[in-house]
Amino acid sequence: MITQEDIDAFKIVDVSATDYSYWVEDKILVKGKDRLVENVLGLVGEAGEVAEKVKKMVRDNKSINQKDIVKELGDVLFYTTAIANYFYSDLQSVMQTNMDKLNDRQSRGVLQGSGDNR
Repeated sequence: MITQEDIDAFKIVDVSATDYSYWVEDKILVKGKDRLVENVLGLVGEAGEVAEKVKKMVRDNKSINQKDIVKELGDVLFYTTAIANYFYSDLQSVMQTNMDKLNDRQSRGVLQGSGDNR
């Protein structure tokens, strides 16, 4: 299990969410109404690649290549940012909204379970 010490040891990169949002926008290839569909399909595809690497680790009983996972997570982040941008939001807002939601669920004792509005 990852510890606070492990998290504190991560290399911190000095890139703001705003800078990254602008960088992502410069890389978007599909414009107009098809952009959202392309970005969502890209997100699902990249998340699937993360899952596929973990599946092979379990199936083949081998260690996982951290760098490969981090590369795929970068692709997940790219599409997450592109979708946030599409909805006039940013990563900081997405993170804060998620933290607020999960903290609320935890305080009400419903962190486990199912349903969006528990």
